[in-house]
Amino acid sequence: MEYDPEFIRAWREKMMLRAFIPFIFVGVGSMAGGMSRYGLTLATQNVSAFTIPFGTLISNLAGCLLIGLIAGIGGKTELMSTEMRLLLATGFCGGFTTMSSFVYELGQYVQDKEYFFASSYFVATLVGAGLAFVMGLLISEFLLRSL
Repeated sequence: MEYDPEFIRAWREKMMLRAFIPFIFVGVGSMAGGMSRYGLTLATQNVSAFTIPFGTLISNLAGCLLIGLIAGIGGKTELMSTEMRLLLATGFCGGFTTMSSFVYELGQYVQDKEYFFASSYFVATLVGAGLAFVMGLLISEFLLRSL
């Protein structure tokens, strides 16, 4: 049995495009998340109750809340397509949350021997992120029951 080379070429192109589309969703979401994080950093740069970088803290906590909502809704319903989860969870939340910035800022506190601020920031971020994620799951449960 012979195969048409044009058919095979068209099929390969279609498969490559199908594999590339998820990268587009993640990339667009990441761009929006990164831009949002930068905007939040600019908006909070003059907040100085402590010397904690509030933009990074808020983006990490809000991102964990959002990913909790996405996990709760996307895992229990058909309301979110795979593409939407890629756009929002992997893309937006991945670009919006800032583990590398968190570690860098934490390292700056340690280098400057500001151990109180280092430990406060560490605890606020990790405990807050865990609580925000659980809150997102609980909110999604509430929303799904309301539908």
